Amino acid sequence: MKPFKVPVLVMIVMVMSLTVCSMRGGLMFKTLVSFTGTNGIYPGAHPYCGLTLGADGNFYGTTFQGGSNNLGTIYRVGIGGAFTPVVSFNGTNGANPYAALTGGGGDNLYGTTYAGGVSNWGTIFLITTNGVFTNLFTFTGTNNPYQGANPGAALVRAVDGSFYGTADYGGLTNGSSGGFGYGSVFQLATNGTVTAPAIFGNTNGAHPSGGLVLGADGNFYGTTTFGGNGITGSFPGYGTIFKMSPDGTLTNLYLFTGFGDGGFIYAGLVQGSDGWLYGGAFNGGSLGYGTLFNVSTNGLFVPLHTFSNTFNNTESGSPYGGMTQGSDGNFYGTAFGEYAGYGAIFRITSGGVFTNLFSFNIANGSHPDGVLIQGPDGNFYGTTSQGGANGLGTVFQLGVPLPPVIKTLTQTNGTVTLTWSAVAGQTYQAQYSDDLTRTNWSYLTSPVVASNGVMTATDSGAIASSAHRFYRVVLE
Repeated sequence: MKPFKVPVLVMIVMVMSLTVCSMRGGLMFKTLVSFTGTNGIYPGAHPYCGLTLGADGNFYGTTFQGGSNNLGTIYRVGIGGAFTPVVSFNGTNGANPYAALTGGGGDNLYGTTYAGGVSNWGTIFLITTNGVFTNLFTFTGTNNPYQGANPGAALVRAVDGSFYGTADYGGLTNGSSGGFGYGSVFQLATNGTVTAPAIFGNTNGAHPSGGLVLGADGNFYGTTTFGGNGITGSFPGYGTIFKMSPDGTLTNLYLFTGFGDGGFIYAGLVQGSDGWLYGGAFNGGSLGYGTLFNVSTNGLFVPLHTFSNTFNNTESGSPYGGMTQGSDGNFYGTAFGEYAGYGAIFRITSGGVFTNLFSFNIANGSHPDGVLIQGPDGNFYGTTSQGGANGLGTVFQLGVPLPPVIKTLTQTNGTVTLTWSAVAGQTYQAQYSDDLTRTNWSYLTSPVVASNGVMTATDSGAIASSAHRFYRVVLE
């Protein structure tokens, strides 16, 4: 343990990491929304993506169906669960969004629909947090195949302000996938022009279902669901991991074999704080139920976990959505539960230590598809594509008892103030000691339930009581 020490005679600010001697707490799961389809209080059905935090502090998401035209919706949900329908798609302005929204600065959020628009090949749109909708681009499929068709993943914003995305189809159409192409990477420039800097040709990958991640090195990284190894007859191949340079040059970093490494990659990647890229395969692995892995930016592939997909609530395989790195440095994600079970939420360390945190049971949701997001209150938020009260999917909150970390410690006029990270709903207690040879610590505060992601305590007796004082925070 590394406690905080405040010397009385030295008036300085000290910021250090904290190892908590006791971490108990407990998981807290809450269903915030059960979608009601074409009407009702929660219009929408089957959210296939995660949530995005808007500049107004609310979460925004999309549903594939539901709404007044049963062609999908955009909705807003607050941290406490307050729900507001924002847009119902009508075909002309888009239809059936698969993808999460992407922040574009200020109140702007950018997204795609898988279908709809002029030629029913999908659209790119802009929505503000106060509901102003603008259709930016309509894909035209075979009329202009190189731009792509049927975008199904979230956009990523580049440093120049443009947006990059992936399209499941389009690109080179002759003799491919029934003439619909193997997919593309497209760019929406700041002037509204859409081009395709990269096109897939099957051997280098096919049908990029996941989105891109902008790496720290300035390159884009992504996955394709099919293509690469194993293309024989009608078999589409096992999928790839690729790098795309800003000029559109595609480089395959890894080709899946469908065996121990996994196969059929629907999810995108996330770059961890260690620089490695983390992801999941829907199938494959030694048991056939999917894998988790990391890969370096130069293609070194490391398997982290093979799913067993047991029905006894210990695991649920087939990860469909990507992972997110939590404030504790671990990675959090969901398993779809394709072959048994109803899906689950898991945690995995960068070294591959896997923990199944929560299993769905239909009543509280089933078959999660999207990426989790950690909110400003420290809780994780996500969606399930099915289940809930109406069987049409849910929005949920999961409180994980993460270890508190002291962020700041200041001393002003004899009063010490410490601030630490928290998870709303969990209980914390600040303690101090003037002598580390003693095992008993004194209580600086009573146990307090966090209402947001930051907590603060003050100690006005530090100077008068001792020449030095140590602090720690305990998760009750």
